[in-house]
Formats: sequence, C-alpha cells, structure tokens
Amino acid sequence: MAQTKYIFVTGGVTSSLGKGIIAASLAKLLQARGYKTTIQKLDPYINVDPGTLNPYEHGECYVTDDGAETDLDLGHYERFLNVRTSQANNVTTGRIYQSVIEKERRGEFLGKTVQVVPHITNEIKERVQILGNSGDYDIVITEIGGTVGDIESLPYIEAVRQLLWELGDNNAIVVHLTLVPYLSAAGELKTKPTQHSVKTLMESGIKADVLVCRTEHDLSEEIRHKLALFCNVKREAVIQSIDASTIYDVPNLMLEEGLDRVALQKLALPLDSEPDLTKWNQFLKRHKNPKSEVNIGLIGKYVELQDSYKSILEAFIHAGAENEVKVNVQSIHSEYIDENCIVEKIAHLDGILVAPGFGERGIEGKIDAIKYAREHNIPFLGICLGMQMAVIEYARNVLGLKEANSTEMNENTPYPVISLMEEQKTITDMGGTMRLGAWKCDITADSIAHDVYGRQQIDERHRHRYEFNDEFKEQLVAAGMKTTGLNPDTSLVEIIELKDHPWFVGVQYHPEYKSTVADPHPLFVAFVKACLTYSKKKTATLA
Repeated sequence: MAQTKYIFVTGGVTSSLGKGIIAASLAKLLQARGYKTTIQKLDPYINVDPGTLNPYEHGECYVTDDGAETDLDLGHYERFLNVRTSQANNVTTGRIYQSVIEKERRGEFLGKTVQVVPHITNEIKERVQILGNSGDYDIVITEIGGTVGDIESLPYIEAVRQLLWELGDNNAIVVHLTLVPYLSAAGELKTKPTQHSVKTLMESGIKADVLVCRTEHDLSEEIRHKLALFCNVKREAVIQSIDASTIYDVPNLMLEEGLDRVALQKLALPLDSEPDLTKWNQFLKRHKNPKSEVNIGLIGKYVELQDSYKSILEAFIHAGAENEVKVNVQSIHSEYIDENCIVEKIAHLDGILVAPGFGERGIEGKIDAIKYAREHNIPFLGICLGMQMAVIEYARNVLGLKEANSTEMNENTPYPVISLMEEQKTITDMGGTMRLGAWKCDITADSIAHDVYGRQQIDERHRHRYEFNDEFKEQLVAAGMKTTGLNPDTSLVEIIELKDHPWFVGVQYHPEYKSTVADPHPLFVAFVKACLTYSKKKTATLA
C-alpha cells in the first residue's frame, strides 16, 4: 500500500485569512485529479470542543455524523469535497491535554515526568496520523489554527517539525498562508509582513514549501520574485490568492495559479491528468447566472456575526443554484421583532427561516415571525429551536394555551409543549452531552417531507436537549398540526407540518450540516422552490 502523503497548512501575519478555504480548495483540486483526500483541523484553544462556545465567540458549531461538535471549517471541508468528516477531523488542545492527563493517571508513562515535548507533541502526531493510517486516503491535509508565533500554536508547530523529519522527503510539505497588504497612501503592496511570518516559521525549524499570498491586488512578477528570494521558496511556489466574489471561485483560482501542481510535484506524485471540475463549474454557472430571485428572512439571535449561521447561508447558495435562483438572505434579529414592526420587517419576504439557538433572548420575536408566516401563508422553515417555537406559537394562538412554552425558557410553564429530553434530566455537564450526530427518522407518506426526500426513512444530524412533548401531541394534531417525522426508536417528533398551509415545515434536526455543492440538501432546495412559487404568485396578484 502506498504511503499516505501529508500537507500542513499554516498561517501568518493575521487570523481570518482563509486557511480553511485554501485547504478545502487544494483538497478539491487533488480530489478532482483522482486522489482520495481528506482534511483535518488542529485548533489551539483549550476548550475540548467548540460546543460550549458562544456563536459570537467562535461562529457556528458544526456537527458531524458521529456526533463531534467541531470548528466551522469542517463544514467547508464537507461542502467542497462531499466527503463526511468525523471526530478524527478536528483536534483541540483541550482534547490533547485531556488525553495525555488521562494516560498519566492510568500510569501509562511508567513514572516519567510528563512534558510538552515529547508527550504532548507525540499525542498531536498520533492524532494527525489517525486518518492517514486508516488506509482510506492518499493525501491528508492538516490545517493548523491560529497564526505562527502564537503561544497556543507552539506545540502543534513543533509536532509538525518532528513529523516532517520522521515522514521523510516527498512525504509531507508545508503550505504557508500569509498576507501581502496594500498601502493605499504609498500605492503599493508590501512584502515585509510575509517575510517576517516566514522567518518566524523558520525559527521554529520549519521551512515553507509553498507560499499562498492573500492580496487585494495582483502580485507583479517583481513581487513574486522578491517573495521567492527572501522567503526561500521556488518562484512557481509563490501562489497568489486574490479576493474572490465567492469562496466557490477559489478552487479555479488556485488551479490557474498551479497550487495543486506544485503540491503534487513536491510530494513526488504523478500529474497524470487535469482536475475534472465539470460538475463544480456547472454549479458555479448556475450560481452566477440566476433566472429569478427570492427574498428570504433569516430570523435569528446571532445575526450580527455571519459565521454564526454559516452552514445555513451556504445551504441557501447550493439550493439557489439548484433552482437557478438568487437567494437574497435578509438577516433579521429576533430580539427586535414585535407586533408593532412585524409588517415592516416580514411582509415583503418570500419565505421565512427561523434559525437554531439557545436561551430565552429573542424568543418572542421568533414566535411573532412564525405567527405572521402561518397566518399569511408565507413559506416557512424552522430548524431545531425554530421548529420548537413553531409548536409553541401554534399551542398559544390556535389551541389557546396562552402560557405554552418550553421548559428551557420557563421551567414553571403550565403547558410545557417543549420539554427537556428524559435522558438529559440527570446530566450536569454542558460539553458534549446534547443529543448529537446522525439519528434516523421515519417519514409519513402523505407529507411535504416525503415529497422532499422521496423516501420513508432518512438520517439527519442533531444538536439539542429539548424536544416536542408527546403529552400535547394529540391536542396539536387534532388542531391541524401534522407530526410527519418520528424517530423509530424513541418516537421523538422530528418533523412538524401544518395541514392548511402551502409550505410550513419545522425540523428538530439540522439539515444545513449535510448540504454540499455536489449534493444540495433537498429540504433547502424544496424550501427555495416554494419561496419562488410564492414570489411569482404574489407578483401575479399585484399585476
């Protein structure tokens, strides 16, 4: 069996340069050449996982099929590659130290003093090679979070240095992503920040094999030559990464720059054929040349930070392209919605998505938005908390249970139509204890959901503690709410619909996590299509 090759992606100068997108784009090109490729993320923070982090702090928490709460970059990896990730694809400092301390407590180090080198670095190296040792991949790309020189990143950088030596020539390379800023006052691009970044990397014992330079302006041949000379890389290994109109342009831009060719040459792998990006470019063509457009309101509590709902926004791009529709997503903060401004904020929309979230803040605004969508036949999709709020709204305004609520918001509500899951009641730890990962759902035949999925059983990813309370199921169903999706093992209500509404669906799971460029999620595709139908009908009525 051929040895797995490794590509390490590091970053310098500043955070948020887009290491995840570059890693995903390179992986896409290698995959399109026929190489089995996966990506993992090493995160330097001490949290065991991002599950307990506020979305404002770290953006969206992404969830894998096997229940890992991970960095949002894993969402990019799946969306680009259409390959499922797992626990092994995201490693944090917290997880590394936790594992080493547990081994020490079990006496596995034979009385040795436990140190960063070799014990922490050995643990990192072990985690890095789990995917490579599985035999499933030709190439493993490992993105290292943070920037070179950060105290938190030092053990990872040292582990990479050791791995480069252990794996040997042509088996591992380093791609260093850096910034070439433009000074408008001087009217020129400056290379010094990149030089300092590469110098810092070299002080750690690592030489960059490829430089990817983020820039707002094209790099001249003179600048490329200067970077190659002073950063000790080959001229062809200086890759320009200019700002793009969409992240989905980046694989083509990297192809033009020859990033995949340079990487394969340095890994001594054959360049037998050009990458086949036919399907990718068909998607891009549809995305960039829509035939219609719709306006969809994203009602959420964390809308100030786009990354809080990253997977939802990307799923709309995939579904929009599938329908040849431009989806204009209007982010609306649920905390600022009430009956006085509801018409102004909601009436013009072609569809409403009420987003996931936790806690009491902004809940009443979500309920008001759902009520408006229900009463005015506007297409509606509720995800996780959004589905739960739809149940509460229906209980309050149709069943007349005015104090209906979730026990998450009001422990003493007389009508807990949403309540804490039974297995959650004895749990005290916050991290990694929710219902997580992929769970099955049986769908009833006569339903929107069955039309959407085209089959009777599905599996979708979850991240929640509270659920539909079966004690109120009979009342709600009698009043016109349909429970069209149930977990076959627990009878947990997974999908709700409304009998007398053209398109009203709430789901307890997170469909956005499984939407990719190659495989747009059918629920988002159907929702966008329903919004387009509503928009055309509204236009025809006005005419």
